[in-house]
Amino acid sequence: MTEPEPLFRSGRHCADDRREFVEAVLTGLDDHGWTATRAWVAKQLGNGRSVVDVRLLPSGWSSQMRRLTLDDGTDLVQRTFVKPFFRHHGPGLLAREASVLALLAGQEGIPAPGFVAVDTTAEHCDHPTLLMSALPGRVRVDEDDLDRRLDLLAAQLVRIHGVVPAERPRTYQAWTSQDRVRTPNGPLWERAVDVIRRNPPPYEGCFLHRDFHPGNVLFTGTGPGLRITGVVDWVETSWGPADLDVAHCSTALALLHGPAYGLDFRERYEAHGGRDLATAPDHLYWRLLDALHYCPDAAKLAGPWRDLGRDDLTSGVLGARLEAYVDGLLQRYG
Repeated sequence: MTEPEPLFRSGRHCADDRREFVEAVLTGLDDHGWTATRAWVAKQLGNGRSVVDVRLLPSGWSSQMRRLTLDDGTDLVQRTFVKPFFRHHGPGLLAREASVLALLAGQEGIPAPGFVAVDTTAEHCDHPTLLMSALPGRVRVDEDDLDRRLDLLAAQLVRIHGVVPAERPRTYQAWTSQDRVRTPNGPLWERAVDVIRRNPPPYEGCFLHRDFHPGNVLFTGTGPGLRITGVVDWVETSWGPADLDVAHCSTALALLHGPAYGLDFRERYEAHGGRDLATAPDHLYWRLLDALHYCPDAAKLAGPWRDLGRDDLTSGVLGARLEAYVDGLLQRYG
């Protein structure tokens, strides 16, 4: 049996091979892989409109996002599930996001994209695809206007938790458990895992974004003119404890800006009139249930942040921040 050819060759070909591989992953392997999707999009536009420009957007690791500029100057956003795992789960994810976007169209104070069309099963497209309106603004992961941005995030999350849907979304799903989590060795991590070795605490449920963090929020302006203009990525919308959304955003803030910002996000949320959160032991459960999901490699959350210029977020920095954040949670709520 012959040995398989390596994915990347050594020497001067390595950079070219890597570049070609990355480009293939981002674009769906080849242009032919998008023929059906382009035809479907054209059919959704109608009225003789056409797409004149397509731009790949920074996104997470679950889906590909593209901005489509139309001949009349308006923009749409196309979400596509290409990776086999997410393509398999695409029908449920996209159907949920489409229904949530329709629900949020009538909600004041929640700037979500407008629903345009969806092909959940790739019946007409090359991959499961959702088409929605584009929102103004950009993701902010820098340090400028940070306190103002965090207050806006907290106030926005309060408004999301105030949504009362006619039909509840699915119950939240935990992203780790005491049986699945993999932590570094040491008494700190053993103590943290012990906290989630229990049944989930009782809670009063509410409407959750479930993936609310700075990477899914768009801002415009600076200083006093800073404001949120978009909240995106509603594929994980769920029903569950408000603590879980607070926990998820807090973990992201701890990794992105430092442990203190994550530790203090609860107080910002409560200061803006948030829902009653759990008492210390139960709140600690929800915070660690989220934080431990990023063990042993906190860097998996930060890829899109690095694409936006945060090259300082190395694996070493993120690992140290996660450890300090977990330690801070145990000291504050344990």
